[in-house]
Amino acid sequence: MREKETTLYLGPQHPGITGNMMVKLKIEGDTIVKAETHVGYLHRAFEKLMEVRTWTQCFPIVCRICVPEPDPNEENLARAIEEIEGREVPERAKYIRVLVLELSRLAAYQLWMGGQSGTAGLYTMPQWTVGDRDYILDLFEELTGGRVYHMYIWAGGVRRDLPDGFKGRVLKTMDYLESRLVDYDRLMFNNALFQKRAKGIGVIDKEKAMEWGVVGPPLRGCGIKHDTRIDEPYEVYDKLEFDVPTYEGGDVWARAMVRRKEIEQSISIIRQVIDKMPEGDYYNKIPNPLTWKIPPGESYVKTESARGEFGYYVVSDGSEKPRRIHVRGPAYVHGVSLLENILVGANIADTSFIMNSLGVCPPEIER
Repeated sequence: MREKETTLYLGPQHPGITGNMMVKLKIEGDTIVKAETHVGYLHRAFEKLMEVRTWTQCFPIVCRICVPEPDPNEENLARAIEEIEGREVPERAKYIRVLVLELSRLAAYQLWMGGQSGTAGLYTMPQWTVGDRDYILDLFEELTGGRVYHMYIWAGGVRRDLPDGFKGRVLKTMDYLESRLVDYDRLMFNNALFQKRAKGIGVIDKEKAMEWGVVGPPLRGCGIKHDTRIDEPYEVYDKLEFDVPTYEGGDVWARAMVRRKEIEQSISIIRQVIDKMPEGDYYNKIPNPLTWKIPPGESYVKTESARGEFGYYVVSDGSEKPRRIHVRGPAYVHGVSLLENILVGANIADTSFIMNSLGVCPPEIER
């Protein structure tokens, strides 16, 4: 005889739920038989809001699409505008943009490590990683004036040049974070309990991953080597040397190991950027932002965020405001179609553990 089905609402207060969202679970005993994602009401309707803002006013809006990692949104919007307008970006600005994007990636991975280990009961890890992430936020505060939202990358380059001595402070922070990897390994990645919780859990079939449009670490955790920085280079990624880590298995463990290896790659990229960054201008100045009009045209650009391929489709009708902006991010696929499928058959205790491994930003779903 089958056990009685029960409905359980998980989130949005659960610390393992990545943001203001909830998953409605139908369970038999402690096994999930159906899952339904419900995004919350935090940060919505970005695309429509941008249709009534000037081009420059759109940059503070796009940062809210993914709070833990806002910078890829800025870079995407800026590059789409530049492509339509035909505006050149100084070489130094491109290097600074890559520096910001990789610092943002490291900050996002610090939060991921804390969330992933915290949902497994390793509560020391989030205290470590959130604290270590603050050193990256210190750099952002010095560079942009803000710790979380930056509005630093915009059309034509970046808002200001690097402060005196900033390169040295970046390298010092990279040395510190690299030294911390040994501790992270001991506490989390080499921990037998974490491995037991992660291996064989939340498995994504490789064929289904391609069919559903999975990207980023969840895709590379299926053994598929795809990274926009390599496949379709932008900014100055084609002038830098780095690997694209992959791992077989398609489970939480594989996705964890991909991210762990990517932390090392980002540290290496940042060191190369500091070493190769040329002197020169950091900004190709735009006209008065209040009267600045972009010629009619359209563009689609994409970048590789910490959560995977992130794209912007931008249309201009020649006015001082966008005609249409559409955001294509990983969260809709990862947080809805993928999550709802791979949760079926899982234990309810693994719900937030699986979700955190997918990299979901709820505001990005309801744009």
